[in-house]
Amino acid sequence: MGFFDKLFKKKEQQQESLDQGLQKTREGFFSKITKAIAGKSTVDEELLDNLEDALVGADVGIDTTVKIIDRIEKRVAKDKYLNTAELYQILRAEMEDIMVSAPSDSSYDNYELPKGHKPHVILVVGVNGVGKTTTIGKLAHNFSSAGKSVLLGAADTFRAAAVDQLTIWSERTGVPIVKKEMGSDPASVAYDTVLSGVARGVDVILIDTAGRLHNKVHLMDELVKIRKVIQKVIPEAPHEVLLVLDGSTGQNALEQAKQFTAATDVTALAITKLDGTAKGGVVLAITDQFKIPVKFIGIGEQAQDLLVFDKHQFIKGLFDFPTT
Repeated sequence: MGFFDKLFKKKEQQQESLDQGLQKTREGFFSKITKAIAGKSTVDEELLDNLEDALVGADVGIDTTVKIIDRIEKRVAKDKYLNTAELYQILRAEMEDIMVSAPSDSSYDNYELPKGHKPHVILVVGVNGVGKTTTIGKLAHNFSSAGKSVLLGAADTFRAAAVDQLTIWSERTGVPIVKKEMGSDPASVAYDTVLSGVARGVDVILIDTAGRLHNKVHLMDELVKIRKVIQKVIPEAPHEVLLVLDGSTGQNALEQAKQFTAATDVTALAITKLDGTAKGGVVLAITDQFKIPVKFIGIGEQAQDLLVFDKHQFIKGLFDFPTT
């Protein structure tokens, strides 16, 4: 444990980082809830209407908000009387229940990899500007720090800046990279990356893809092509398709998730930039509405600020104000 304690934040340190990262979301969320219950001594229909508006305003999402309000209404009807002081605990319990009941996967705890195959191929997708390439760099750092051999594939050949950025991460982390000149066939880069990864015997391969706009059909078709050429080398690959979403965009992130999951087989989500936004409630909406595990969240600029997602820690960070 001593080795990993140096590389990764302990649970209490991770919770502290998450608390800090969710500060804007927590304060914005509670300001809306406080306004919703101002002047109320009991939970009545008007309060529930105000609470519904507050949850939607906190980017929890309409569908998830309706589910929460329905559950609270049933609780009120059952208990007959609830005061507003109890509402916070009820709200927390209902939100945590939604979180816990969503799909979960702890396969990357301490940046360990799933067993049974090698290399583990992760195809990373998402639109430009969400922090996709930076997330790949942080993943490379953390997997490497955990003792895993890593190979990067720069298959976003439409933007020279994307290749340059990934090259910087390669140099910074000491992780090798497969790349070609701008305008090259992305599928050929992906193919060469996997072929090289197998030859080198690496543990994990991270492949960057073009920042695909979800309404660009030809770019989605390119993803299909990439998958097919990868499977020529490893039939069951990619083992993970990681969709990166920018949490600071709120409902736009939700819309991107809808479009990407409809267009390709997304198996995991990474939600970035939660430290600079009051829209972290969208994590709850995404967790609830998509039967896909959120596996990583970004709450800062440092590589260690890409955390393996923990549902209980997230709810605690949303509701519990730091004591210091």
